[in-house]
Amino acid sequence: MAQLSDLIIGHPEVTTFSELELLVQHAGESGQMFLEFDVKPDFRDTPRNWQWVLEAAFTRGTSYG
Repeated sequence: MAQLSDLIIGHPEVTTFSELELLVQHAGESGQMFLEFDVKPDFRDTPRNWQWVLEAAFTRGTSYG
């Protein structure tokens, strides 16, 4: 299980929500099965529907092969 806080803390180079979205997509691609939203991203460009956006990015990254 991937926790959002671990992704954010583990990648200090990520400074925008767009970059976080790509990181979350990569977590889905790398075989993580679940994503836990344990914190709210504190980026200036974080949208109101950030949970939906990150869930979609995680799912897009998941391979169903």
